Amino acid sequence: MVNSKRAITECMEAAFGEGQETDCDLVVIYSSMGHNFQDLLDQARTMAPGARIAGASCCGIVGKEGVSESMKDVAIMAVRGAPGEIAVAHVDGITGSNSYEKSQELGRQLNAQNPEINMIYFMASGIDIANDQCIAGLESQLSPEVTIFGATSADNMKGVISFQFMDDRVFEHSALAIGFADPTLEVVTRATHGFLATGEAMVVTRSEGNRIIELNGRPAWELYTERLGLPVSATCGDTIPVGALAEELPDSLKEEYGNDHILRVVTRRDDDGVMYYTTDCPEGTRLYLTVRDEELIFSEMNKMMEWVVEQGAGRTPVAVFHADCLARGRFLFSKVIKDELVHCMQHPLSNEGVVPPWLGIYGFGEFARLGRANTYHNYTTAIYALYRR
Repeated sequence: MVNSKRAITECMEAAFGEGQETDCDLVVIYSSMGHNFQDLLDQARTMAPGARIAGASCCGIVGKEGVSESMKDVAIMAVRGAPGEIAVAHVDGITGSNSYEKSQELGRQLNAQNPEINMIYFMASGIDIANDQCIAGLESQLSPEVTIFGATSADNMKGVISFQFMDDRVFEHSALAIGFADPTLEVVTRATHGFLATGEAMVVTRSEGNRIIELNGRPAWELYTERLGLPVSATCGDTIPVGALAEELPDSLKEEYGNDHILRVVTRRDDDGVMYYTTDCPEGTRLYLTVRDEELIFSEMNKMMEWVVEQGAGRTPVAVFHADCLARGRFLFSKVIKDELVHCMQHPLSNEGVVPPWLGIYGFGEFARLGRANTYHNYTTAIYALYRR
């Protein structure tokens, strides 16, 4: 039996030291689906009565101690700051159709608390949300120069429901934004996947926002599963490991990304064959199926980490947030390969073998800059290293 209160207690004691003061300004919690989320929040509130609490459900976590993808995983990042350096915003009822307006509201809440925010840690529902519109909504109230990083919540890869946490409550369709305004901090972000597009393109012939209704003039889910060799009765959980969809990138972004395509995941489908994309998908968009290339995954991961280290210019990060697609974990790789991937991330940012404070999530999607613009990604590893200027 999982003991959620004991689990969060151990996390807090590991973060601050057993017997040390555990109150702080912010606690970010990621938890796999096997925990009692309310127990996690209640115990975190007991141990950090002055903190804002934010978090989400996930399909596994990565911390300083390594990677785990069991149903009993939980991990935290605890933050202390000067007054005004941390702002927290929350909205409920976010969907693909209102993602822009809801994210505008998040931006207004953050701006009212501190207009000097220079980075935003964003968490939201992983199912039925237009993440490109979330970025646009936040930027409309703040600035495209404010870096947005973070992840969307997940379940244990069923694509049925995911959860978000805000203070003392658990939600199903929420978005949270944490603004940081410490002028001595900067965040370096980048993402990479390592999949290759293959076969003939499927053309979006009918869509509404993030809802793809028809591909090649046929019900979208029907053609999509047919191309994957799956029955039309397949679930999203059946398609996620093998069904990454690719959109071609502009030539100007291909070299930076280490790939010609950006990937998308389908996290929900209706009985009538409509499938839900993670961004708006206009009619005429050409979508390709993909295959993973393990050599490319590792080579591009190493290139990404070399770049992140280069941006650090000899500095050790004060903290690292990390978002990984759940399909890059045990659903695509054996444990040995998965652990090797995490080692490739953590070793370059370590100092004499000591990994900096690290909070990683296996979720449904990732936010990181591409071409100097805030961008939403799927099926990637995304690293967010916070450095002192």
